[in-house]
Amino acid sequence: MSSDCCEKTYPLYTQGNVVSCTSVEGASPKGSVWQLIVELPWGEEAHPKSLPLAGQFYMLQAARTNTLLGRPISVFHVNKEAARPQIEFLILIKGQGTVELCSLMAGDKVNLLGPCGNCFLSTKGKVCIIGGGIGVAPVAGFAETLPPQSYDFYASFKSGSYGLQNIKPAKLTITTDDGSVGVHGMLPAALTEQTMREGNYAAVYACGPTPMLAYVKKVAEACDLPCYLSLEAHMACGVGVCLGCTIQTSEGKKRCCTEGPVFYSRILDFENLDGTKTRESVAGIKVQPRREPLTTEPDLSVEIAGVHFKNPVIASSGCFGFGTEYESVFDVSRLGGISSKGLTLEPRQGNDGIRVYETPSGLMNSIGLQNPGIPHFIEHELPAMLKLGPVAIANLSGSSLETYTKGAELLDKTEVPMIELNISCPNVSAGGAAFGMTCQAAGEVVRAVRAVTKKPLAVKLTPQSLELNSVALECIKAGADAISLCNSFQGIAIDIERGVPVFDKLKAGLGGPAVRPIAVRLVYELVQAINTLPADQRVPVIALGGIATWQDAVEFIMAGADAIQVGTATFANPNAMIEIIDGLEAFMKRKGYNKLSDFRGIIQK
Repeated sequence: MSSDCCEKTYPLYTQGNVVSCTSVEGASPKGSVWQLIVELPWGEEAHPKSLPLAGQFYMLQAARTNTLLGRPISVFHVNKEAARPQIEFLILIKGQGTVELCSLMAGDKVNLLGPCGNCFLSTKGKVCIIGGGIGVAPVAGFAETLPPQSYDFYASFKSGSYGLQNIKPAKLTITTDDGSVGVHGMLPAALTEQTMREGNYAAVYACGPTPMLAYVKKVAEACDLPCYLSLEAHMACGVGVCLGCTIQTSEGKKRCCTEGPVFYSRILDFENLDGTKTRESVAGIKVQPRREPLTTEPDLSVEIAGVHFKNPVIASSGCFGFGTEYESVFDVSRLGGISSKGLTLEPRQGNDGIRVYETPSGLMNSIGLQNPGIPHFIEHELPAMLKLGPVAIANLSGSSLETYTKGAELLDKTEVPMIELNISCPNVSAGGAAFGMTCQAAGEVVRAVRAVTKKPLAVKLTPQSLELNSVALECIKAGADAISLCNSFQGIAIDIERGVPVFDKLKAGLGGPAVRPIAVRLVYELVQAINTLPADQRVPVIALGGIATWQDAVEFIMAGADAIQVGTATFANPNAMIEIIDGLEAFMKRKGYNKLSDFRGIIQK
C-alpha cells in the first residue's frame, strides 16, 4: 500500500501469509466468528508508516478458492510490533467466501486488495463509539487509536460478546438480546437520547446492522451530534470501478467502497438507502410475511401427473445411471425419484474422443446417449430401479419419430411409473434436441408418443430453442403431463495447445452451477407462460440446471417449479441430493412452511 502527502492510502494487490486463524471466544453460536491474522510481505508496499487507517477494509480471498470475488473485511487490529506488519480481521461466517477464509491454516496464502475505503476521523473531546455484532471490529480498531478513557463504548450482540480485548474506554456497556452478557436487550435498552445527552459527547461513531445504525442516526441527530456510520454493501472490485456498491444519499449515489464505508449520518436516508422506496416489495413482488417456525415435520411430497413423490428431489438423467450404482454410496431410497440414463430403442456406444471437460463452475459433456437399449433396460435395469424405492422414471430418447414411438410402446407395457420424453439431448447427430427446437417438431413427436402410451409423460426441453415457451405450450397441447426444463446448454471448448476443439462433435452440453441463474429465469418464464392457460390445462414443471444446494432448490421452487432434478452436483458431492432434502426440510420448518405449495411460485406476479 502507499499514501500521498495527506496520508490518504491507496489500495495495492498483494499476497499475505496466514499467521493464524482461530475461532473467536465468546462469539455465539460457537464457531460463527473467526480471527484471521495475516502477515504482509515485507517491502515498500507494506511499510509500517502506510498501514491501513481505522475504518478501512481489505478485499480478502483465499489463494486457493472456489469463489470468483474477494470479500470486503474490515480491519480489526494492526500489529506494528511484529517483524513484518500483521493485520487482524474478525470474520463472520456467511457464505462460501467467508467459510474459505475461516478454514485457512497457518502458512496458507491469502490474496489482499487494500486498504480500501475512507476512515474514521477523530475529533476533540469525549466521543461515543457503538458496535453491533461483527460491526464491533472496525470501531474497536478505531477506539485503539484514541487516548484511553477518552470514549465510551457500547457493544450490542444477539448473544455472547467478543472483539473488545484491545479497547480502553471510560465506560463499556454490553447488551445482548438473550441476556447472556451485560444488559438484557438490544442497543436501545442501554443507549437512549437521554443517556447520549448525559454523556456530553463531541461525536458518535458506529458500525453494525442497518436497523441499529438507523437508530443511532436518529438518536445522535436528536442530540445535534456529529455522527459517522460505517456501512456495508455488496461489492465486486473494492476500488470504485464496478459501481455495484452504491448507496443512495442526499448528495446522490455514493460508492460504499471509496466514498465510504464511513458516511456522515445526515446525508443518509435509511428508508431509501439502497435506492428503493420500501423493502416491503422487490420488483413489484411483496416480501413474504414472517411465519412462526413449525413444531411438526413439514410435508415435502409432491404429485406430478398423478404420481406421488415423497419429496421433490429427483436424480437427473445421465448423472445417476439407473440408481443402483450409488446404492453403496448413500441411502438412495431417500430420493423422491430417479430418471434413468437416456434410453434409445437400440443399444448405443456413444461418442468418440473426450467426453467430459471441466470448466469453472461447470462440466461439459459429450457422452452421446451411450445406453444398453430399451429391451435390455426393461429386462435388466428396470427391475432393480423399481426395487430402490424412489419413483422410477424412464428417460426416452430417439433418432427418429419411429424409434421414439417404438420405444414408448415397449415402456408402456412395463411397470415404470413415468416416462420422461427427452427431446433435448445436445450431443447426438440425429434426434434429441432437434425435435425440441420448433413447435412443429416437438408437437409431432409428443403426439406420436402420447398415442402409444398411457403412462404419465414429462417432456424434457432444450434451452437452445428460440421459441422455448411456445414449444412447451405446444407439447402440453399435444399431451405432455409435465415439462422438464432445462437440459444442458451448448458450448464449445478449445484445446489451445493443439489448436483444435476439445470435443469430436465440436459442441457439447454445459451443466453445473454456472448455468443456474439462466435456468432459474427460463423456469420462471415458462411457469408464467403456463399460467396463461386455463387452470385445467396447466401442468407441473420439473426444474433442472445447476442445482447443487438446498438453497438452489428453494430458488427454483419459488420461481414456480413443482420438483427439481440434480445432475452435475452428484459428481462433485455424492451426498448433494441428501443434503438438499435435509436442507429443504430444515428451511421449511424454520420459515413455517407446512408444504411446498406454501412457497412455490411466490415470485410469480
